[in-house]
This record gives sequence, structure tokens and C-alpha cells, in this order.
Amino acid sequence: MQFCDRGQAAEELKNGTFNWDGETAVNPSGGLKSFGHPIGSTGCRMLTEITKQVQGRAEGRQVPDAKIGLCHNLGGAFSVCATTILGQRD
Repeated sequence: MQFCDRGQAAEELKNGTFNWDGETAVNPSGGLKSFGHPIGSTGCRMLTEITKQVQGRAEGRQVPDAKIGLCHNLGGAFSVCATTILGQRD
């Protein structure tokens, strides 16, 4: 997804870049595995989280000033891929 330069992910993690309050928040809810990763509903869970974030309703884990969110899902035997980007209207 190119959230950082190649080979820099470990350094960016150490710097807190991907923390929920960092420059590029990743998995502010804890990610899918924190919810048991139930097959079939994980993509819906991600979309619900992103929707709440951009609406400012992600109680207890709200990313400050969230304006845009991205969900990336794989399905089947890596034969289905969907990337959804949600954002606020200006």
C-alpha cells in the first residue's frame, strides 16, 4: 500500500507513525484478529469501522480529524480483492 518507503516500515512502527493517533493510523480498533477474524464478516467489520471513523463516531478509538479511510480485503483462494476508500464530503 506504500504507506512508507520500502525497507522503512520497522522504523515507522518504532516512531509510532501507524498508531491510532499517528500520522497514518492503521487498525485503530485492533484489527480483524482482535475480533476473532470470523470468515465472511471481517470485510463488513472493516467497513463499519472506517464509516464510524470518518463520521467521528468511533468511541474510545477515534482517529483525530479522520477524513478518509481505506479497507483492503481478500477473499476466496486469493482470487477476489476489494479496496474501498471512504471519506467525508467537503
